[in-house]
Amino acid sequence: MNIICPACEAINRVADERIAEEPICGKCKAKLLTGYPQTLDDSNFERYTTKSELPIVIDFWAEWCGPCKAMAPEFARAAEQMRGRALFAKVDTEAAAKTSVRFRVRSIPTMLLMRNGQEIDRAVGARSAREIVEWAEQKR
Repeated sequence: MNIICPACEAINRVADERIAEEPICGKCKAKLLTGYPQTLDDSNFERYTTKSELPIVIDFWAEWCGPCKAMAPEFARAAEQMRGRALFAKVDTEAAAKTSVRFRVRSIPTMLLMRNGQEIDRAVGARSAREIVEWAEQKR
């Protein structure tokens, strides 16, 4: 399966059975599956979401949003719990306005579940790590 490097954005081919072995990037040698949400913006969103074959859970948020800030540690915990089964990313709606408009994000926090560049499902409102994992597992 193809996985985008969170450090250099190189596309890496990883055999499904080797996902649990903590693969590294062939180009920059960074860990491919960090268990941390990747920051996306208008410039890298498309590549990250269309070139990776793992499902991607994306949190659209803003610095001024109280529920977004409250959910941030829960989102990070969910990312760690789902390492190797899904990638997690965060999109600041203020910094990535084009992407936010493109996906019609009207309320935040909004989470999208994407696979191969296509939206599979979305959830609006703050969630606990358990709820995020359950939602992503159910829909992926």
